Amino acid sequence: MSIKATTTPITRSFGQGFHRMYAPKHLTLGIGFPIEAYSGPIPTMDHQVALAQKAEAGGFAALWCRDVPLLDPSFGDAGQMFDPWVWFSFIAAHTSSIALGTGSIILPLRNPLDLAKSATSVDQLSNGRLVLGVATGDRPVEYSAYEANFEERDEAFRKMLDVMRNVTHKPEDWNNQYAAQIGRVDLLPKCFAGDLPFLVTGHSRQSLEWIAEHADGWLMYPRAIHIQQMVLEEWQRVYTEAGYDWKPFSQSLYIDLTDDPDELPKSIHLGYKLGRNRLIEFLKRLEAIGVNHVAFNVKFSNKPVDEVVDELAEYVVPEFEYHKAQ
Repeated sequence: MSIKATTTPITRSFGQGFHRMYAPKHLTLGIGFPIEAYSGPIPTMDHQVALAQKAEAGGFAALWCRDVPLLDPSFGDAGQMFDPWVWFSFIAAHTSSIALGTGSIILPLRNPLDLAKSATSVDQLSNGRLVLGVATGDRPVEYSAYEANFEERDEAFRKMLDVMRNVTHKPEDWNNQYAAQIGRVDLLPKCFAGDLPFLVTGHSRQSLEWIAEHADGWLMYPRAIHIQQMVLEEWQRVYTEAGYDWKPFSQSLYIDLTDDPDELPKSIHLGYKLGRNRLIEFLKRLEAIGVNHVAFNVKFSNKPVDEVVDELAEYVVPEFEYHKAQ
């Protein structure tokens, strides 16, 4: 059953990170930490600043980091290991304009005010480069360790997102004396622009109608083109019925670039082993169906990762329009 908008949707104002990544009918490219190839769950995290700077200089739209509070051996993945807020504060200090995307912060495990303060702090320190991917999480062991209710994470997610959107919002007439003037407690700092962009990951146990109404975009997983097209068509239908002209769609993609630029794709976990020319063709097909951003993961690369970043920057990134901050 569709939910049709009964009021005019609220206009939200985002910082440069969002605008560097997203524009209707265009695709941009990002890369996720750790920017390295490794086996097992734990990366070395060596040379990450140099690789992040290389990606920024090469025209990538975004750097992504994950939120993996605890290592669960059954999942076998520690992400970039560091706390995402500490990590992005560090990376923000060593870069200047590339967007910083979280993919994704596990909302129900944390206090919403603490999360909001961390997010707005990074956003302010990076001059509005934060794009906030959020999720419910899918690892029961983390919920047990945090003494949170795994079965009620859908409701907790909705409440958390509502709180964070409200307390991070900066009204047009807001100034540094706003909290004192209105005579009540308030969260500081506010975000750099008017609003933080919140992107819901997967369904996070929510209906697509709810996501279209409450999120500023949708983060999804890679799928075969014909399936992803059906997902996108449904996404476009529901945000249109909610009264919006457009909301962006992103996906991840694991890649293993081969020496032969024309090597045909072979499936790997959540992606492909392929030549760069075949990658360009695949990305153009994604752009044609409405995907707005693809975040690469190079964990399974057989080629040195610095060479992969250089090859992507020289041959692949220029094929897709690069959006400077508005």
